[in-house]
Amino acid sequence: LSKKVQAIYLWWHKPVIDQELLQSLPNLKVIANSGVGMDHLDLKLVASFGVKMANAPRAVSSSTADTGMALLLASARRLVEVYYIAISSSMDFCEADILGVGVAGATLGIIGMGSIGYKIALRAKAFEMNILYHNRTRRKEQEEKAVRATYCKKIDSLLQQADFVMVVVSLTPQTYNLIGKRELELMKPTATLINISRGAVVDQEALVTALQTGVIRAAALDVTYPEPLPRDHPLLKLKNVIITPHLGTRTDKATYMITEEAVENILAALNGLPIPSEVLPS
Repeated sequence: LSKKVQAIYLWWHKPVIDQELLQSLPNLKVIANSGVGMDHLDLKLVASFGVKMANAPRAVSSSTADTGMALLLASARRLVEVYYIAISSSMDFCEADILGVGVAGATLGIIGMGSIGYKIALRAKAFEMNILYHNRTRRKEQEEKAVRATYCKKIDSLLQQADFVMVVVSLTPQTYNLIGKRELELMKPTATLINISRGAVVDQEALVTALQTGVIRAAALDVTYPEPLPRDHPLLKLKNVIITPHLGTRTDKATYMITEEAVENILAALNGLPIPSEVLPS
């Protein structure tokens, strides 16, 4: 059937797109991804075969923003930790020193103010948070005013001020280990790091050390490197960490919308029309 295949719909990075597969599909025209991140694809290799690529940014932004806020709230109120206290067979009462941290009035620093980052800002505004953001390009003034967000040209300024730092960037050579030892040490000792982008954006060894030594208060991660982590990884043993298995887009509605967006991109490519969510190699 290789000569009949004109489109591939990637679901959770499958099938693996390599040179051998591309060579075996001479009439392939488009690869549509079930999500926004494209770091699992060699974009230049795919383009060299004359194959177009598309992602699904519109479908994933709301559900991923919801996941980011859920992790922020769960970490702030220590929900995973206190859940195990609540169901313990020896539970008499909750210790008075099991205290979370306040969200209303706290400062949220968003690193990456694209469509997902902006929807996080909308949600954070409803929680009465002060919002800082760092992005390659500054948002329009009216967009900033709508969420009461302040632009930080330098990431260091955001890290030093934020009570919660949420990372919402694509994984590129420029963002690999974007948050490392130096950046973690710039954060407040009471601050929480939330990563909903890609695991490799954060230096995990530096993060483990920062969490163990009190450099930062806590972390909440929907992504790790690798996924899943080895079962003996130190991140899995720390009480001040929440880890979820990359479920940012995993809702019934988002899954349906992702598929619809992918089909829209595929049909456009097969009919020689502009692809709504085309991704070009950088």
